[in-house]
Amino acid sequence: MTRIIIFANGDLPDLEKARALLHDDDFIVAADGGTRHALALGLTPNVIVGDLDSLPVNFEISKFENDVVLYPKDKNETDLELAIQHALTLNPEQVIILAALGGRLDQTLGNIALILRPLTFVLHLDDGIEEVFFCRDRGEINGKAGDLVSLIPWQGEVTGIVTAGLKWPLQNETLYPQKTRGISNEMTSATAAIQIKSGLLLIVHRRIDKPGDSHF
Repeated sequence: MTRIIIFANGDLPDLEKARALLHDDDFIVAADGGTRHALALGLTPNVIVGDLDSLPVNFEISKFENDVVLYPKDKNETDLELAIQHALTLNPEQVIILAALGGRLDQTLGNIALILRPLTFVLHLDDGIEEVFFCRDRGEINGKAGDLVSLIPWQGEVTGIVTAGLKWPLQNETLYPQKTRGISNEMTSATAAIQIKSGLLLIVHRRIDKPGDSHF
């Protein structure tokens, strides 16, 4: 098994852009209510994980009874955290989490925290419009010229930042968590690269359809 797609129960603003992220051989894990997104895309989840309190109305769970990892409603973890834990037991080479951004701010922040765990690969949150992941040493962004890239220091300053493929490059520089210097850079080509010496850098890549989208 190489790639797992996890559907969370957050917002999925553009189904077709989300569909473009999928591969035919993806293993699909639905975190409880995330099942609705999989079904909307014409997908049948391989596994449904959670307490099943957010499934779509009239969902026929009996059709999936052999592919459900059921948890009690009174639990310490969110359904997405449990879905990630289950996915990691399957030894994937890549995990992408869809529909984990937008909606409730507390859930979004909690979902970002879930991808902090150190693994041999990087966990990504994505909804087809925005992609979020952490950089501990180096990272690469695939998109197109004009896409927005924000570099956000996480848990403290990030030093020795070197970037390539961005309109405003950084050359062995430091970003500080109380400052906004790393917000809204722009890609100048289809690929951008980031390298850091120390710290933890949150990378937010927003795919832009037309100039001027989503600028504050």
